[in-house]
Amino acid sequence: MYGIYLIAVLVVTGGAIAFIGDRLGTKIGKKRLSIFGLRPRHTSNVITVITGFVITALTIGITSVASEDVRTAFFGMEKLNATLVAKQNELENLSGELATAKSEYQKANDDLQNSKSEIDNLHKEQLKLQEESDRLKIEGEKLQLDNAKLFSDNEQLLNNNNRLSQENQNLTSNNDRLSKNNEDLIKNNSELAKNNDQLKNDNDQLEERNKNLRDGLVAIREGDIVFRAGEILASGVISKNQNADEIVADIDKMAELATANVSRRIGNDGEHSVWIYQPELSEAVKAISESDQDVVLRIAAAGNLMRGEPVRTSLELYKNNKIFDKDEFIFSKSYDINENVSVEEIVQSFLNEVNRSAVSKGVLADPISGAVGVVEGSQIYQIVNSVNEAINKSKTSITLSAYARDVTTAIGPLRLIIKVENTKKGLNI
Repeated sequence: MYGIYLIAVLVVTGGAIAFIGDRLGTKIGKKRLSIFGLRPRHTSNVITVITGFVITALTIGITSVASEDVRTAFFGMEKLNATLVAKQNELENLSGELATAKSEYQKANDDLQNSKSEIDNLHKEQLKLQEESDRLKIEGEKLQLDNAKLFSDNEQLLNNNNRLSQENQNLTSNNDRLSKNNEDLIKNNSELAKNNDQLKNDNDQLEERNKNLRDGLVAIREGDIVFRAGEILASGVISKNQNADEIVADIDKMAELATANVSRRIGNDGEHSVWIYQPELSEAVKAISESDQDVVLRIAAAGNLMRGEPVRTSLELYKNNKIFDKDEFIFSKSYDINENVSVEEIVQSFLNEVNRSAVSKGVLADPISGAVGVVEGSQIYQIVNSVNEAINKSKTSITLSAYARDVTTAIGPLRLIIKVENTKKGLNI
């Protein structure tokens, strides 16, 4: 658009100058003017030439003023050509650099793909390392707990080591003494070897005598059992929160009581001291010291005890829980009245039911009789009388109910309040 406008301006300007030059030449020709002493006709030609010069000069001037490109074409062509050559050289250099850059870009892109692949691999490795870290963290916490336990065990082992060191010194001293005794025994070994043949002969005779003694012992066991296996020799409650020495002292007192009970049963024949297996005693002392409740200790016969034999026992431990509160209901049962059942049978059956109920709730029963208390004959007589009175008032049935007279713990004994229906008050036993 700009070029068309410039051409139009040049055409109009050239036409106007040509017209003016023609008119001026015509006027000069008509007036027959002369310039520089020339003829009018020659003057007119000069004017026409000058007009052409002016047209050309104005055309160049106007286009140069109006367009920088024209000025460059007229006056800066050599510089433009030099610049163009330089730009072409620069373009060739840039093309080379572009090719190099493309090559480097392709290489960088390949490196990027490799890096992405390595990043994916590293991410997978990171996930694996994170899982391994979590596992190691859990194992570390476990190791800390184990370390704390090992530290505690180590302290205990150090204490045991000090104790064992002292015992080792004692054993070393005993070993020296035993070494000396061993030398003496070695000296005697030759003499004992000489006597070995004689002992073999004596052994055959002793085997025969032993068989006779076993036969005699069987006869004794079958005929004179003083205590049956499991029979309680003594029992009592040992309080909690005592040290080992205090617990051992309490057990010794119960052992003395058991010895006294055995002596009363056997009389003055034989050795009556109660024998307690030491490892069992140690375990019992440990269990009682660790208990948070008072403990019932029962010393029971370990087997059938014959007159004249050592009194071997076993220890039984039970927590002395509270089983019944005072006046707490234990058991109740109704009985139909008929001629086939006596009052004594009803009372005895009811007491057996009460006994079973108390045992099921935790009262310790005698292992031989199964009883949890003692009812005297006079008390049973009073219950029978009360039942007879109730039967006289009700000819169809009666109801017997049992209540705890006092607070009762596991060791017992259970003392009862027996209430008979249709009587004015219960009977305490």
